[in-house]
Amino acid sequence: MEIDKPKSAEKNRNKTGKKKMTRTSKKQNKKQLVSHLKKPEKMGVADWQIILRKQIASTIPFEISKLSADFAYGDYKVFNPQTHNTYKVAIRSRDNSRNFCTCYDFKTNLLGTCKHVEAVLEKIGKNKDTRKALKVEYTPPYSSFYIDYRSSQTIKLRIGTDNSEEYHKLFEPFISADFILNDQGYAEIDHLLERAYHINNAFRCYEDAFELIIRHRETKERETFLQPFIQNKNFPPDIHLNTTLFPYQVEGALFCALAGRSILADDMGLGKTIQAIAVAQLMQERFGIQNILIICPTSLKYQWKSEIEKFTGKTVLVVEGNPLKREGMYFTEEVPYKITSYHAATNDWKYINDAKPDLIILDEAQRIKNWRTKVSQSVKKLQSKYALVLTGTPLENNLEELYSLVQFVNPTLMGSLYNFLSTYQVKDEDGKVIGYKDLNKVAKSLKYILLRRTKKEVLKQLPERRDQNIFITITERQREIHTEYADVVARIVSMWRKLGFLKEEQRKRLMISMNMMRMVCNSTYIIDQETNHQTKLDELFSILEQILAIPGEKVVIFSQWERMTRLVAKELDLLGVLYQNLHGSVPSKKRKDLLDEFQNNDDCKIFLSTDAGGVGLNLQKASYLINLDIPWNPAVLEQRIGRIHRLGQKKNVNIINLIAQNTIEHRMLELLRFKSSLAAGILDNGEPNIFLGESKFNKFMQAVEEIIAEPFGQADSISEAKEELQNTESISKTSAAEAQNILEVDDDIKTEKNEESLAVVNDSNAAGLIETGMQFMQQLQTVLNNQEATRDLVKSITQKDPVDGKTYLKIPVENESVIYGLFQFLGGMLKK
Repeated sequence: MEIDKPKSAEKNRNKTGKKKMTRTSKKQNKKQLVSHLKKPEKMGVADWQIILRKQIASTIPFEISKLSADFAYGDYKVFNPQTHNTYKVAIRSRDNSRNFCTCYDFKTNLLGTCKHVEAVLEKIGKNKDTRKALKVEYTPPYSSFYIDYRSSQTIKLRIGTDNSEEYHKLFEPFISADFILNDQGYAEIDHLLERAYHINNAFRCYEDAFELIIRHRETKERETFLQPFIQNKNFPPDIHLNTTLFPYQVEGALFCALAGRSILADDMGLGKTIQAIAVAQLMQERFGIQNILIICPTSLKYQWKSEIEKFTGKTVLVVEGNPLKREGMYFTEEVPYKITSYHAATNDWKYINDAKPDLIILDEAQRIKNWRTKVSQSVKKLQSKYALVLTGTPLENNLEELYSLVQFVNPTLMGSLYNFLSTYQVKDEDGKVIGYKDLNKVAKSLKYILLRRTKKEVLKQLPERRDQNIFITITERQREIHTEYADVVARIVSMWRKLGFLKEEQRKRLMISMNMMRMVCNSTYIIDQETNHQTKLDELFSILEQILAIPGEKVVIFSQWERMTRLVAKELDLLGVLYQNLHGSVPSKKRKDLLDEFQNNDDCKIFLSTDAGGVGLNLQKASYLINLDIPWNPAVLEQRIGRIHRLGQKKNVNIINLIAQNTIEHRMLELLRFKSSLAAGILDNGEPNIFLGESKFNKFMQAVEEIIAEPFGQADSISEAKEELQNTESISKTSAAEAQNILEVDDDIKTEKNEESLAVVNDSNAAGLIETGMQFMQQLQTVLNNQEATRDLVKSITQKDPVDGKTYLKIPVENESVIYGLFQFLGGMLKK
């Protein structure tokens, strides 16, 4: 009996009797997608990454065209319509051993494949004939040198069918058992290539392989030259460098020069800048490089310029301005050193590559530690034969930061990020990173490209005290206000030059204007308390990030202006950094508590102070001192430094001065070097002292005239700083009266002096007070016994009015109450 077949079964069969694929069966046969976030448990990392690239290849509509005449094997062009990028792919093997792609991923992932290779293989697999051809092992007729990208870039030999016996005989002494080129082969590569081409001119040495061979040979040449100096621990004496390096700096410079591409990760304060300059000079004068590009934060561009000019005498070009102007500056051949910012390099990377720099130096390279940022991705597109990365914190939060730095120096060294992290990360069941393992292997893999020394390691070689000036570019609004007051100063100086004297009101206005110029160098907040146009705080916290990463280090930060310390304190609060803050309003009794907390609490890293803390405090627990502004009285500066550089200090100290570029701060430092005419602290204590003796005042005015002899320059990078800060607030013009109020509010030195004088009265007996008076009388008698000294005294306390010609007595006093008290005292004496 014949059993009827279900109609559904009949429907599922075609005319040939074969079962049709139902929608359900198609769904079951469809390949399951692998997650790109989490690796399947029973799958290796390499297999997982390859499958992910296959999945990506199947989703992008690549346009693939054949470049060679071979049927399946050969060269292909792959165009990505989404990114408009074109790549060349070479299919040379059925597996991933000999295929090639020009993309970055192929050269760095150590997989031997990429999405472009997989896209070509997928296309080949769709055609029955090409798929069949690909199953046969490909042996080309020609022989060649190529790079095996599955390892850390090794040169391998592939022998083709033509002249195979001759090539085996030629290369046998120069290759290993697995056909890797050995050291002898690198040394004699020119001779080998000549003989190989003579056997058959079809022999190939691919461009990437040839470049790697050249780099290997140049490294050997550098090693031959540098090895005697490395062994003797001395820097080549014929290299022009206007300083003497410390032994550890010699070691660092020679290490980086030998490596060619390296990371110098010394602690902050060990002189990474001078070591980098030494490397650049050595590479110029011994190995023929000509085009050096330094990329650094905007605030450090002129610092680098100053250091290079100081230590080399070479011409330096700061690349800034609009994009069109910057483009041309990169191609200035007669200038060996060029400096640009990370902000500019992010936009200019194509120009930079066209200019073909020989050496790129990245300063404060933590800017590229986050590989996801636009800055990091753009900088890593830069191409140069040599590279030097400078950072005091190569590994701060996670291994990805270190990987990102190494990518710039040697992108193939650590393989793919996924492979790197899976090798060294330890995760819990939920995939959360809970630790790291085998970190000694990481260090071993980096020993030829990364050098790090801590201050503790080289302490005996360090100077007892190291002073460093860092020049900061101010914002456009700061520059406008600075220029306004500079114009006022210039007019007053012009009046003094014509008349030979200044009225008291003019002198007062001069002092206020110069103080306002100085205040705005720090921040507009000091002037109006409404806006905060500044760049010094940004640089300060970049420095603090490096210092606080050093175990056990503490920092003292000084500013004359209490409002400036207020801004610093606010940022520290946001960051959760424990600190102590001393200013003139803090009572003397409470200052000891602040000091004890800083000295004894290891978690308290920062002591923030105005010049109220410039004397009497012992802060040796800190070895770093940062001056947000430099007092023009050198004695006050030394008082600040004396807080940490004193008897009992067990560490070498570092003094860092932040100076506003092309401002009154810079001009004073550059031209006057703390001339004695300002040593009385006229501008430091905020007092508009108008009772200077004429001879002293004339010297002071000559100094001021020298300062404003030329207009203050406006750096082209102001617009850069403005764009980076994205600060568009406006500031109202401050009147002279408001300026005077600011001077009084921030006059911490005066407050400190008043407190000290009160302490003298309270803590001393009457005898001490009488002794002080007797000393004054003795000094006065000495002056009066000398006619010339007496004449000078009379001149210093008298002044002739240019209008009525009369002579007036002028004696500087603290305020009107002092005069009132004096008259009361005299009145009482007369009554008696």
